[in-house]
Amino acid sequence: MGPQSGEALEGKAANPGKRALLIDGNSVIYRAFYAMPALSDAQGEPVGAIYGFATMLMKLLEDLKPTHVLVLFDAGKTVFRHETYEAYKGTRDKMPSDLVLQLPRLKELLDAFGIKWYEQEGYEADDLIGTVSKLALKADDTFDVRIISSDRDLLQLIRPGVAVGLTRRGVTELDWYDENVFQEKYGITPAQWIDVKALMGDASDNIPGVPGVGEKTALKLIQTYQTVDGVYKHLDELKGKLKENLTVHEDAARLSRKLVLIEDAVSLTMTLDDARYAGFYAATFISFLEQLGFRSLIERLREGALAGYVLDDAVTQASQEKTAYHPAPSHTFSKAHVITGETTEGLDELARIRADVNTPSCIVLYYDGARPHRAHLAAGAIAHPLGTVIFNRAGLIRHAALQQFFTDPAIKKVFYDTKRAMIAFERLGFPLQGYAGDGLIAQYLLDATRSSYTLSDLAAFFGETVPDDADVFGKGSKFRLPEEPVLFSHAQAQAEVFFRLYPSVLERLKALDLLNLYESIELPLVGVLARMEIAGIKIDRTALEEIGRSLLSRMKEVETEVYELAGVEFNVNSPKQLAEILFEKLMLPPQKKTKTGYSTDAETLEALAGAHPVIEPILTYRMLSKLYSTYVEGLIKEIHEDGKIHTTFHQALTSTGRLSSSEPNLQNIPMRQEEGRLLRKAFIPSEKNWRILSADYSQIELRVLAHMSGDPRLIEAFLHDEDIHTQTAMDVFHVKREEVSPLMRRHAKAVNFGIIYGISDFGLAQNLKISRQEAKAFITRYFEVYPEVRRFLDRLIEEAREKGYVTTLFGRRRELPEINDRNFARRSFAERTAMNTPIQGTAADIIKKAMVELERVLLEDEIPARMLLQVHDELVFEVDAAHAEALAELVRDKMSHAVALRVPLKVDVAYGPTWYDAK
Repeated sequence: MGPQSGEALEGKAANPGKRALLIDGNSVIYRAFYAMPALSDAQGEPVGAIYGFATMLMKLLEDLKPTHVLVLFDAGKTVFRHETYEAYKGTRDKMPSDLVLQLPRLKELLDAFGIKWYEQEGYEADDLIGTVSKLALKADDTFDVRIISSDRDLLQLIRPGVAVGLTRRGVTELDWYDENVFQEKYGITPAQWIDVKALMGDASDNIPGVPGVGEKTALKLIQTYQTVDGVYKHLDELKGKLKENLTVHEDAARLSRKLVLIEDAVSLTMTLDDARYAGFYAATFISFLEQLGFRSLIERLREGALAGYVLDDAVTQASQEKTAYHPAPSHTFSKAHVITGETTEGLDELARIRADVNTPSCIVLYYDGARPHRAHLAAGAIAHPLGTVIFNRAGLIRHAALQQFFTDPAIKKVFYDTKRAMIAFERLGFPLQGYAGDGLIAQYLLDATRSSYTLSDLAAFFGETVPDDADVFGKGSKFRLPEEPVLFSHAQAQAEVFFRLYPSVLERLKALDLLNLYESIELPLVGVLARMEIAGIKIDRTALEEIGRSLLSRMKEVETEVYELAGVEFNVNSPKQLAEILFEKLMLPPQKKTKTGYSTDAETLEALAGAHPVIEPILTYRMLSKLYSTYVEGLIKEIHEDGKIHTTFHQALTSTGRLSSSEPNLQNIPMRQEEGRLLRKAFIPSEKNWRILSADYSQIELRVLAHMSGDPRLIEAFLHDEDIHTQTAMDVFHVKREEVSPLMRRHAKAVNFGIIYGISDFGLAQNLKISRQEAKAFITRYFEVYPEVRRFLDRLIEEAREKGYVTTLFGRRRELPEINDRNFARRSFAERTAMNTPIQGTAADIIKKAMVELERVLLEDEIPARMLLQVHDELVFEVDAAHAEALAELVRDKMSHAVALRVPLKVDVAYGPTWYDAK
């Protein structure tokens, strides 16, 4: 008996009126892309995959009549399985560009359908489906759960109440499997499918399995021995090549089982009720289908298809009721008042708002591009109890009253992304003053684990709903400013929701003990970072170009050396040609194979370092090539008309609280190689007779560790200003100071910093290129010397398990929902995070606090100096040469006294004509 049709399983639900339809979005859209012809809309954009998906959805809704519908997507390329196996899915082809273009519009289709879609960073759609299906059965064992995919991995989820439909031909014909169908076809239970997949592997996901074991053999083994463990317990009963392959590749089989196992306990940010399906607006849906040119689907709707899912007003109102916390609106808004280059009726409303200086306004702004230092302000909205005022760029430039509203420090203003607002107004010549809050920064503090933040997400957190910018403007290359009526309507909606929910934001910060961090560090830091970005840092383009010429010359020399050692000339930049030279001509042992041949990545070359003299110059060539392309060419492209680079600092990005920078990233300029350090010669003061000053915290994270752990030996070393790595080597190796070799100190340094990040014996062994046993012994000796450190780290993990989060000394909070996860890889990662975040996050808070205090003194005392950059634990300034020594003392004092710890904070300060000289 083979798989059944949907109709054959129709009567099997215990309660057909309660049915959840879960769709593997990535899998089905791929199938639709290859199954459907290459259709295009009127603008020539590909829509074939969307058409196939829409057709499938309509048929499923008609046939299954689900009460809950949810489409799940993969989120990003990196998932928790990569922590276990870095090469997971490493051989997959890049997604076809015509399919990439259709993914955003597919989600628009689902929105038009009224269907909830969901993705979560770090997980695949399979895991989300496994979790939701489990939640459905837990909520009500009468649920009939139907899963749609083209991926047979999902067959492992079959159980009573759960059936899987696999796409068979195109996307509308499905093979349905329930427990009985699966048992009859494969002779095993669905749960045993995991063991079958573990043995046979999966080339599409780069899951190794056991060579020579295909599906037929894997099924026979599991039918006989039940599990992978059972196979290895009875290995002696097997013979020949099969036994040999199973023996040699046991680790691969066990690893593969971990990789194919679908996680069914993901901590979701949605509930099952969110997936309840009421239907769609026919007019909205048809309008969207018209844009895509799907006339046949429109005709089906007009003929009565899906009639039961077309919403009327009563149904719509009921379906949109919120069960989450919803702050009662303290103000209602009606007509917005507009200020443009020609329309001035909003000026009267603005005058009334300006007069009420005691009530902060909430403001949203919109720009004509993504990059803060390239794009221009396009429009904005000001929400206040007295009304809402909307303006465009022309209105701002033309009307002094609007300019004065933003530049008057007495008028309190709350922005969503204040820093970007400050940059935009500075570029217009109206320096922004009087900011009193920032929705983006508050949102970041409430949940530091997100990869991105939007006002619509913040609204959703508090039970409000407002359209997202991406829905109105489009994303990436699709970004377009809409016509002003649409833009103004969107601005009003966002500003008014922002105004309603901001008091609740502050209440939530206070409830989580985050209000002081918000008000005393993060909010003042917004202005500091804005002024740093606006100031920019001067680049000596001539010096940078000279460094580039030197790198090219050195690359040529190294290239010649490679040819001599290889005995033949070839394209060093070609992985294919390099592989031929290394593995065919020179007969070096290949390390790993990809679908295009043997790998020549950095890991492979480093593993071959001692195998042939040609490896070292190849690595050198690659390093020089990256320096030239990424940093010389890359930095030259980022020089603005004023001769400066204006990087963007991200205050709401990392989960530890550290700052990062982009466009360009000035925190990644190499320091290990002299060639990389030389790049800093191109960073110079913006004025004559000025200097670049660099101030760097020395081993701040280890000092924070000493303070937080209270370990007396570690504290003593810092109190006596000992070289902590030498001291650790002395303590761990039981030698005198003069007996500490460079290798001992290097090992001690690796474990000192590794402890902060929860390094394992495996990780330390890889870092130091020693055996795992040696690494384990080293870590054991370290904790014998510093026992309070061990107890402190254990305490952090235990507290995280109890609370579900960890905090820094300043109260910064990081949620760790995976800390009690039954999956070892995710739980281990959460444990390492629990150890690292309080230390690294506290170090980040300390330098932020120092930045705020230093900027205050620089402005109040009118010191001829500017803070320019923050690079991890380093601050970079430019200063009048006559005040350089005074600034050095000031910076050293403020940074070393930013917080009182049990050990002193040490700051190294130097200055010179370039950043290179200052370091």
